[in-house]
Amino acid sequence: MSEVSTDKLASELEAAKAHAADSLDRLLRARAEMENVRRRAETDVANTHKYAIERFAGEMLPVRDSLELARTVDIRQENQTALQKMHEGLDLTLKLMDDAFRKFALTTLDPKGEKFDPAKHHAISIVESSEVPPNHVVNVMQKGYLLHDRVLRPAMVVVARAPAASDASQRKS
Repeated sequence: MSEVSTDKLASELEAAKAHAADSLDRLLRARAEMENVRRRAETDVANTHKYAIERFAGEMLPVRDSLELARTVDIRQENQTALQKMHEGLDLTLKLMDDAFRKFALTTLDPKGEKFDPAKHHAISIVESSEVPPNHVVNVMQKGYLLHDRVLRPAMVVVARAPAASDASQRKS
């Protein structure tokens, strides 16, 4: 082998080593950057979960303040004016809460008179009724709530069924 070809091969080897070192350096930097991106994404997801209700909580603070204020009314004095003001305050508090619910797409399920829907209602009792059609809600024991279109809490309801035939009509059959 000639000295020229050996020098050329040595030069090519050095160039290949330099290229390999550069490629390894870029690979290690890319891995480190990907790890940093992954950590930032994990932190962002954790913070999103942790603070997801921040806006809702901010809307609920005035409701809590209003309820605390209502607790300061001395009902032992039997002062009708004080009680009336407390009821007005409670009505305003409910309005504040309803406004906050509306802002966050939280809607009330109050299904009295509606057809029973097991996806949105939880039947706690069944009663005979001639005034309300069978399988319709007679009474709402506890309102339910929807968050957007998802049931957050089903309404607790009493459902109607058709009145049973009287004992006399049953004996004739």
